[in-house]
Amino acid sequence: MEDAPPRVLVADELDATAVEELRRSAVVEDLSATPAALAGRLGEAQGLLVRSRTKVTASLLSSAKGLRVIGRAGVGVDNIDMAEATRLRIPVVNAPQAATESVAELVVGLLVAVARDFGSQSFALRSGNWKKAGNGLELKGRSVGFVGYGRIARETAQRLRAFGMRAQAYDPFLTRTEDGTPLLPLPQLLETSQVISLHTPLTPETHHMIGPAELERMPRGAILINAARGGLVDEAALLSAVEQGHLAGAALDVFEEEPPKDLRLLSHPKIFTTPHIGASTREAQARAGRTTVEQVLKVLRGETPEFCVNPEVWKR
Repeated sequence: MEDAPPRVLVADELDATAVEELRRSAVVEDLSATPAALAGRLGEAQGLLVRSRTKVTASLLSSAKGLRVIGRAGVGVDNIDMAEATRLRIPVVNAPQAATESVAELVVGLLVAVARDFGSQSFALRSGNWKKAGNGLELKGRSVGFVGYGRIARETAQRLRAFGMRAQAYDPFLTRTEDGTPLLPLPQLLETSQVISLHTPLTPETHHMIGPAELERMPRGAILINAARGGLVDEAALLSAVEQGHLAGAALDVFEEEPPKDLRLLSHPKIFTTPHIGASTREAQARAGRTTVEQVLKVLRGETPEFCVNPEVWKR
Protein backbone atom coordinates (compact mmCIF):
# COMPACT_ATOMS: atom_id res chain seq x y z
CA MET A 1 0.00 0.00 0.00
CA GLU A 2 1.32 3.43 -0.89
CA ASP A 3 2.03 5.84 1.92
CA ALA A 4 -0.59 8.55 2.33
CA PRO A 5 0.54 11.93 0.98
CA PRO A 6 1.73 14.39 3.63
CA ARG A 7 -0.67 17.02 4.94
CA VAL A 8 0.57 20.61 4.63
CA LEU A 9 -1.12 23.67 6.11
CA VAL A 10 -0.84 26.99 4.27
CA ALA A 11 -1.33 29.60 6.99
CA ASP A 12 -0.80 32.77 4.95
CA GLU A 13 -1.73 33.79 1.43
CA LEU A 14 0.71 32.20 -1.01
CA ASP A 15 1.25 32.44 -4.75
CA ALA A 16 -1.53 30.40 -6.40
CA THR A 17 0.80 28.59 -8.79
CA ALA A 18 2.99 27.50 -5.89
CA VAL A 19 -0.03 26.15 -4.00
CA GLU A 20 -1.10 24.16 -7.07
CA GLU A 21 2.41 22.72 -7.32
CA LEU A 22 2.20 21.71 -3.66
CA ARG A 23 -1.16 20.00 -4.23
CA ARG A 24 0.46 17.60 -6.70
CA SER A 25 2.45 16.00 -3.89
CA ALA A 26 0.55 16.79 -0.68
CA VAL A 27 -2.86 17.23 0.84
CA VAL A 28 -3.11 20.99 1.22
CA GLU A 29 -5.33 22.79 3.69
CA ASP A 30 -5.48 26.53 3.04
CA LEU A 31 -6.08 28.41 6.30
CA SER A 32 -5.03 31.83 5.02
CA ALA A 33 -8.59 33.15 5.37
CA THR A 34 -9.12 31.54 8.80
CA PRO A 35 -5.85 31.99 10.75
CA ALA A 36 -7.54 31.30 14.09
CA ALA A 37 -8.06 27.69 13.00
CA LEU A 38 -4.35 26.97 12.68
CA ALA A 39 -3.67 25.78 16.24
CA GLY A 40 -6.49 23.26 16.05
CA ARG A 41 -5.34 21.82 12.75
CA LEU A 42 -1.58 21.73 13.31
CA GLY A 43 -1.58 18.43 15.17
CA GLU A 44 -2.47 16.55 11.96
CA ALA A 45 0.05 18.28 9.71
CA GLN A 46 3.51 17.27 8.55
CA GLY A 47 4.24 20.62 6.91
CA LEU A 48 3.46 24.29 7.61
CA LEU A 49 3.90 27.22 5.22
CA VAL A 50 3.81 30.81 6.46
CA ARG A 51 4.76 34.30 5.39
CA SER A 52 5.27 37.11 7.92
CA ARG A 53 1.75 37.36 9.37
CA THR A 54 1.60 34.05 11.22
CA LYS A 55 3.62 33.92 14.43
CA VAL A 56 5.00 30.42 14.92
CA THR A 57 5.43 30.52 18.68
CA ALA A 58 6.52 27.86 21.14
CA SER A 59 2.90 27.63 22.26
CA LEU A 60 1.73 26.96 18.72
CA LEU A 61 4.47 24.39 18.16
CA SER A 62 3.41 22.52 21.28
CA SER A 63 0.44 21.20 19.30
CA ALA A 64 2.58 20.22 16.29
CA LYS A 65 3.13 16.59 17.21
CA GLY A 66 3.91 15.33 13.72
CA LEU A 67 5.32 18.46 12.11
CA ARG A 68 8.38 17.72 9.96
CA VAL A 69 9.08 21.06 8.31
CA ILE A 70 8.20 24.76 8.46
CA GLY A 71 8.44 26.78 5.26
CA ARG A 72 8.80 30.58 5.37
CA ALA A 73 7.86 32.05 1.99
CA GLY A 74 10.37 34.88 2.19
CA VAL A 75 13.63 35.64 3.95
CA GLY A 76 13.23 36.78 7.56
CA VAL A 77 12.30 34.21 10.20
CA ASP A 78 11.83 36.49 13.20
CA ASN A 79 8.13 35.45 13.27
CA ILE A 80 9.24 31.87 14.01
CA ASP A 81 10.56 30.67 17.38
CA MET A 82 13.75 29.25 15.92
CA ALA A 83 15.06 27.98 19.24
CA GLU A 84 11.92 25.94 19.83
CA ALA A 85 11.76 24.65 16.26
CA THR A 86 15.38 23.56 16.52
CA ARG A 87 14.81 21.93 19.92
CA LEU A 88 11.95 19.95 18.36
CA ARG A 89 14.25 19.09 15.41
CA ILE A 90 11.93 20.75 12.90
CA PRO A 91 13.86 22.20 9.96
CA VAL A 92 12.85 25.71 8.91
CA VAL A 93 13.32 26.41 5.21
CA ASN A 94 12.96 29.72 3.40
CA ALA A 95 13.51 31.51 0.08
CA PRO A 96 16.44 33.86 0.70
CA GLN A 97 16.89 34.90 -2.92
CA ALA A 98 13.25 35.44 -3.85
CA ALA A 99 12.85 39.12 -3.00
CA THR A 100 16.38 40.41 -3.64
CA GLU A 101 15.57 42.44 -6.74
CA SER A 102 12.21 43.67 -5.46
CA VAL A 103 13.58 44.96 -2.16
CA ALA A 104 16.62 46.53 -3.82
CA GLU A 105 14.35 48.39 -6.22
CA LEU A 106 12.13 49.53 -3.36
CA VAL A 107 15.12 50.90 -1.43
CA VAL A 108 16.16 52.92 -4.47
CA GLY A 109 12.61 54.19 -4.85
CA LEU A 110 12.38 55.16 -1.18
CA LEU A 111 15.66 57.03 -1.36
CA VAL A 112 14.61 58.97 -4.45
CA ALA A 113 11.26 59.76 -2.81
CA VAL A 114 12.95 61.25 0.27
CA ALA A 115 15.71 63.04 -1.62
CA ARG A 116 13.21 64.71 -3.95
CA ASP A 117 10.63 65.27 -1.17
CA PHE A 118 7.92 63.36 -3.03
CA GLY A 119 5.78 62.92 0.09
CA SER A 120 5.14 66.53 1.02
CA GLN A 121 5.19 67.74 -2.60
CA SER A 122 2.55 65.22 -3.65
CA PHE A 123 0.41 65.95 -0.57
CA ALA A 124 0.58 69.70 -1.27
CA LEU A 125 -0.45 69.20 -4.89
CA ARG A 126 -3.38 66.94 -3.96
CA SER A 127 -4.45 69.65 -1.50
CA GLY A 128 -4.55 72.21 -4.30
CA ASN A 129 -1.23 73.86 -3.45
CA TRP A 130 1.11 74.30 -6.43
CA LYS A 131 4.22 74.22 -4.24
CA LYS A 132 7.09 74.24 -6.69
CA ALA A 133 9.88 74.53 -4.13
CA GLY A 134 13.47 73.80 -5.05
CA ASN A 135 14.46 71.88 -1.91
CA GLY A 136 15.21 68.45 -3.40
CA LEU A 137 18.59 66.74 -3.28
CA GLU A 138 20.61 65.08 -6.02
CA LEU A 139 22.07 61.64 -5.29
CA LYS A 140 25.11 61.97 -7.52
CA GLY A 141 28.33 62.31 -5.55
CA ARG A 142 26.76 61.35 -2.23
CA SER A 143 27.94 58.46 -0.07
CA VAL A 144 25.62 55.62 0.90
CA GLY A 145 26.44 53.42 3.87
CA PHE A 146 24.98 49.93 4.12
CA VAL A 147 24.48 48.40 7.56
CA GLY A 148 24.71 44.74 6.63
CA TYR A 149 26.06 43.81 3.20
CA GLY A 150 24.30 40.71 1.96
CA ARG A 151 22.49 40.01 -1.32
CA ILE A 152 19.96 42.84 -1.12
CA ALA A 153 22.52 45.44 -0.06
CA ARG A 154 24.85 44.44 -2.92
CA GLU A 155 22.02 44.67 -5.45
CA THR A 156 21.01 48.06 -4.05
CA ALA A 157 24.60 49.32 -4.20
CA GLN A 158 24.85 48.28 -7.84
CA ARG A 159 21.76 50.30 -8.70
CA LEU A 160 22.82 53.35 -6.70
CA ARG A 161 26.23 53.41 -8.36
CA ALA A 162 24.34 54.13 -11.57
CA PHE A 163 23.21 57.35 -9.85
CA GLY A 164 26.84 58.24 -9.20
CA MET A 165 26.74 57.37 -5.49
CA ARG A 166 29.70 55.98 -3.53
CA ALA A 167 29.02 52.82 -1.52
CA GLN A 168 30.57 51.70 1.78
CA ALA A 169 29.40 49.16 4.30
CA TYR A 170 29.49 47.79 7.83
CA ASP A 171 29.08 44.06 8.31
CA PRO A 172 30.60 42.27 11.32
CA PHE A 173 30.44 38.92 9.49
CA LEU A 174 32.59 40.00 6.54
CA THR A 175 36.30 40.61 6.20
CA ARG A 176 35.97 41.73 2.58
CA THR A 177 33.18 42.31 0.05
CA GLU A 178 32.61 40.51 -3.25
CA ASP A 179 32.32 43.76 -5.19
CA GLY A 180 35.12 45.68 -3.51
CA THR A 181 32.91 47.93 -1.44
CA PRO A 182 35.01 49.18 1.51
CA LEU A 183 34.11 47.93 4.99
CA LEU A 184 34.12 50.37 7.92
CA PRO A 185 33.37 50.17 11.64
CA LEU A 186 29.78 51.21 12.34
CA PRO A 187 30.63 54.56 14.02
CA GLN A 188 32.82 55.57 11.07
CA LEU A 189 30.20 54.45 8.58
CA LEU A 190 27.54 56.57 10.29
CA GLU A 191 29.80 59.61 10.43
CA THR A 192 30.84 59.47 6.76
CA SER A 193 27.62 58.43 4.98
CA GLN A 194 25.06 60.92 3.73
CA VAL A 195 22.60 58.05 3.30
CA ILE A 196 22.30 55.05 5.64
CA SER A 197 20.41 51.98 4.42
CA LEU A 198 19.69 49.11 6.82
CA HIS A 199 20.04 45.50 5.63
CA THR A 200 20.43 43.35 8.72
CA PRO A 201 18.14 40.82 10.41
CA LEU A 202 16.39 41.62 13.67
CA THR A 203 18.04 39.86 16.61
CA PRO A 204 18.45 40.77 20.29
CA GLU A 205 21.83 42.25 19.33
CA THR A 206 20.46 44.41 16.49
CA HIS A 207 17.30 45.62 18.24
CA HIS A 208 17.40 49.45 18.27
CA MET A 209 20.91 49.38 16.83
CA ILE A 210 20.04 52.80 15.38
CA GLY A 211 19.18 54.88 18.43
CA PRO A 212 19.81 58.44 19.65
CA ALA A 213 23.61 58.11 19.73
CA GLU A 214 23.81 56.55 16.26
CA LEU A 215 21.47 59.13 14.74
CA GLU A 216 23.55 61.91 16.29
CA ARG A 217 26.66 60.49 14.62
CA MET A 218 25.08 60.83 11.17
CA PRO A 219 25.93 64.07 9.31
CA ARG A 220 23.39 66.85 9.50
CA GLY A 221 21.10 66.56 6.49
CA ALA A 222 21.59 62.79 6.13
CA ILE A 223 18.83 60.34 5.14
CA LEU A 224 17.94 57.01 6.80
CA ILE A 225 16.29 54.18 4.84
CA ASN A 226 14.89 51.07 6.54
CA ALA A 227 13.32 48.34 4.43
CA ALA A 228 14.73 45.51 6.56
CA ARG A 229 13.09 45.12 9.99
CA GLY A 230 11.27 47.73 12.08
CA GLY A 231 12.89 46.94 15.40
CA LEU A 232 16.30 47.95 14.12
CA VAL A 233 15.42 51.62 14.62
CA ASP A 234 14.39 53.47 17.77
CA GLU A 235 11.39 55.15 16.16
CA ALA A 236 10.98 57.83 18.84
CA ALA A 237 14.62 58.83 18.42
CA LEU A 238 14.24 58.89 14.63
CA LEU A 239 11.19 61.11 14.84
CA SER A 240 13.06 63.50 17.12
CA ALA A 241 16.06 63.61 14.77
CA VAL A 242 13.83 64.50 11.82
CA GLU A 243 11.75 67.03 13.78
CA GLN A 244 14.89 68.80 14.98
CA GLY A 245 16.23 68.99 11.44
CA HIS A 246 19.29 66.85 12.11
CA LEU A 247 18.16 64.42 9.41
CA ALA A 248 16.84 65.67 6.09
CA GLY A 249 14.34 62.83 6.13
CA ALA A 250 13.78 59.10 6.39
CA ALA A 251 11.92 56.34 4.59
CA LEU A 252 10.42 53.34 6.36
CA ASP A 253 8.88 50.24 4.84
CA VAL A 254 8.91 48.41 8.18
CA PHE A 255 7.89 49.31 11.71
CA GLU A 256 8.43 48.00 15.20
CA GLU A 257 4.69 47.42 15.47
CA GLU A 258 2.82 46.52 12.30
CA PRO A 259 0.52 48.15 11.51
CA PRO A 260 2.03 51.10 13.43
CA LYS A 261 -0.09 52.89 16.01
CA ASP A 262 2.17 55.93 16.38
CA LEU A 263 0.69 58.04 13.60
CA ARG A 264 3.32 60.74 14.03
CA LEU A 265 5.70 58.69 11.91
CA LEU A 266 3.08 58.20 9.21
CA SER A 267 2.00 61.83 9.08
CA HIS A 268 5.38 63.56 9.21
CA PRO A 269 6.06 65.23 5.84
CA LYS A 270 9.77 64.31 5.94
CA ILE A 271 9.21 60.61 6.67
CA PHE A 272 8.13 58.63 3.61
CA THR A 273 6.35 55.40 4.57
CA THR A 274 5.11 52.25 2.86
CA PRO A 275 3.31 49.25 4.46
CA HIS A 276 6.03 46.55 4.40
CA ILE A 277 5.86 46.01 0.64
CA GLY A 278 9.52 45.19 -0.03
CA ALA A 279 8.72 41.71 -1.35
CA SER A 280 5.26 42.60 -2.64
CA THR A 281 5.79 42.25 -6.35
CA ARG A 282 4.24 39.55 -8.51
CA GLU A 283 7.68 38.29 -9.46
CA ALA A 284 9.02 38.10 -5.90
CA GLN A 285 5.92 36.37 -4.55
CA ALA A 286 6.02 33.81 -7.35
CA ARG A 287 9.70 33.08 -6.65
CA ALA A 288 9.12 32.91 -2.88
CA GLY A 289 6.20 30.54 -3.21
CA ARG A 290 7.90 28.30 -5.75
CA THR A 291 11.19 28.08 -3.85
CA THR A 292 9.57 27.46 -0.47
CA VAL A 293 7.30 24.73 -1.83
CA GLU A 294 10.33 23.05 -3.43
CA GLN A 295 12.21 23.17 -0.12
CA VAL A 296 9.26 21.85 1.92
CA LEU A 297 8.69 18.96 -0.46
CA LYS A 298 12.38 18.05 -0.36
CA VAL A 299 12.24 17.69 3.42
CA LEU A 300 9.03 15.67 3.24
CA ARG A 301 10.72 13.33 0.72
CA GLY A 302 13.63 12.84 3.09
CA GLU A 303 16.03 14.98 1.07
CA THR A 304 18.28 17.77 2.33
CA PRO A 305 17.04 21.25 1.31
CA GLU A 306 19.36 23.96 0.01
CA PHE A 307 17.89 26.72 2.16
CA CYS A 308 17.60 25.52 5.75
CA VAL A 309 17.81 28.25 8.38
CA ASN A 310 18.64 25.84 11.22
CA PRO A 311 20.88 23.19 9.59
CA GLU A 312 21.95 21.96 13.00
CA VAL A 313 18.76 19.86 13.11
CA TRP A 314 20.38 17.50 10.61
CA LYS A 315 23.43 16.98 12.81
CA ARG A 316 21.64 15.96 15.96
